[in-house]
Amino acid sequence: MTEQTEFTQPNLPADLESTQSNQSAKPEAGKPEDTQPLKPVKKPARWRAILISIFGFLVLIGLGAYSGYGVGLQDRQGAEREVGAKQAGEQFQFALVDIQFGRYESARQRLEYIISKDPSFPGASEKLTEVLVLSSIPTPTITPTLTPTPDFSGAESAYERAQQLILAQDWPGALGALDSIRKLDPSYKTAQVDGMYYFALRNYGVDLLTKQGNLEGGIYQLSLAERFGPLDRTAEGLREGARMYITGASFWELDWSQAVAYFAEVGVGWPSLWDGTMTGAQRYYQASMRYGDELFDQQRYCDAYQQYQNASAYGQLDSTAASNSDDAFVACYPATPTLEATVTAAITNTPEPPTPEPATLTP
Repeated sequence: MTEQTEFTQPNLPADLESTQSNQSAKPEAGKPEDTQPLKPVKKPARWRAILISIFGFLVLIGLGAYSGYGVGLQDRQGAEREVGAKQAGEQFQFALVDIQFGRYESARQRLEYIISKDPSFPGASEKLTEVLVLSSIPTPTITPTLTPTPDFSGAESAYERAQQLILAQDWPGALGALDSIRKLDPSYKTAQVDGMYYFALRNYGVDLLTKQGNLEGGIYQLSLAERFGPLDRTAEGLREGARMYITGASFWELDWSQAVAYFAEVGVGWPSLWDGTMTGAQRYYQASMRYGDELFDQQRYCDAYQQYQNASAYGQLDSTAASNSDDAFVACYPATPTLEATVTAAITNTPEPPTPEPATLTP
C-alpha cells in the first residue's frame, strides 16, 4: 500500500512564508543547525475505526447479556428459595401430624430434612429434640384381651317382640322394641329392621294425624319414616295438609282472609283433618262466615255474599251471618222492574174495542 505524506507546516502567504524561511535559515545561538528532513505523518486507516466500533458493540452486547443473566439467576434463586420454604412448611406440618399419632421415626426424618435445607426454620430444632426424647421412651406392651362372643339372643328376642307389636298395630311399642335391637346389636338383620322402622313410623304418623289430632307429632314421625324410604302419596298428602292446617290456624282471629285461603285448601283436600278442636271443613265454614262479616262491615256486599255462600255449603249460617247475607244480597242484587209488570200495565191501559150492535132483519 502506497502511503501518502504531507508537510506538517500549514500553507502560508508568500510574504509570511519567505519571512519564516529566513528565520528558520538562521540558526539560534548556541544550537547546531538542524539538518534532518521533516518526517511524514501517517493517516489512520479507516478499517481500524470500523473494527473498534464492532468490538465496542460486542462488548456492550456482552455486558447486557451478563446483566440479564445475573437478573435471571437472582429470580431463579428466589423462586427456588420460595419453593423450598413452601416444601419445608408442608413437611413441618406433616411432622406435627406424625408426632400426634406417635410416628416418631417419620417425624424425625422430616425434621432433619427441614433443618438440612433451612437450619433457621422456626420450631424445627425444638420439635426434633422433642421427637428424640419421645422416641427414647419405651412403648408399653398391651396385653390383648379376649373378645366375648356376641350374644344374639337379646336382639333376636327383641326382633320377635317387635313383629308381634307391629301385628297388633302398637306403633310406639314396636318402635321401642326396634330401638332395643339397635342398642343390642346394630348389625342384626339391618335390612329387615330398617323396613320395620319405616312401616311403624309411617303408620304411627298417619294415626297421629287422622285419629289423635296431633299434627306436629304426625309430621315428625312421617319425616323420620322418610329417612328409611320415600313416603307414599297418602302419607305425603296428609303431611302437606297438616302443614297447611297449622299455617292457617296461625291466622285464626287475626287475619280472616289468610285463614280462609289456607282452610279452603284443607277443607277440599282433607276435610276430616283436625287438631283436636275442629276439622278442616269446620275451620273453613267458620272462617268464611267471619270473613263475610268483615267484608259486610266494609260495605263490600258482593264479596261478603260470596263468603256466606261458601260457608252455607258446609252448614247453616248463624244468626249474624244469615242476616248479613240477606242484606248483602239485596245490596248486591237490587230489585229491577220485571217484564210481567210492564206487560200488565200495558194491557190495563189499552182501550177496549166497541161492542158491535146486533143486526136487525127487515121483512
